[in-house]
Amino acid sequence: MVDLSASGIGNQQLFNCWNGSMMLNMLLDELDIRQLNIDWIRFHVGLVNQEPILFDLAIAENVVYGLENVRMKDIISAASKGNIHDFIEQVPQGYETKVGTKGSFLTGDEKQSIATARALLCQPKILFLDETTSAMDSYNEQMVQQALNKVQAEEPSQTSLIIAHRL
Repeated sequence: MVDLSASGIGNQQLFNCWNGSMMLNMLLDELDIRQLNIDWIRFHVGLVNQEPILFDLAIAENVVYGLENVRMKDIISAASKGNIHDFIEQVPQGYETKVGTKGSFLTGDEKQSIATARALLCQPKILFLDETTSAMDSYNEQMVQQALNKVQAEEPSQTSLIIAHRL
């Protein structure tokens, strides 16, 4: 599902229904989302915000944050899908590069790409992307969109909700 409406006319209202900041009913497979088990939601729903949260850890640790026993090849695959792998390969410490507090050592598009890789690593059933390419130039935005299209083709049962003013 893609919302291509203009900026400032309520694109985010649908997203706000999901994250609980609006008191409207939202159903998932005919179940009110407020009735779902929070652990199920955390496991099956991926979320990437416009201003992603990164921790003062290495890139790899930020990609796998909250997960255990993740193989390096899976981290690399997710980073490739998030269009950040090539950048990581170019920095001296690669995946062990520290990102700084709140990702302060990174540009906005690098932060968004790492957060996208984190969400894709979990292979969520539902993926919410809220302005996740807003800090990217048009080339990188196109690369991420192509990667997301590939992910969707590989996993057609996944639902993606993308809030974007450019697509």
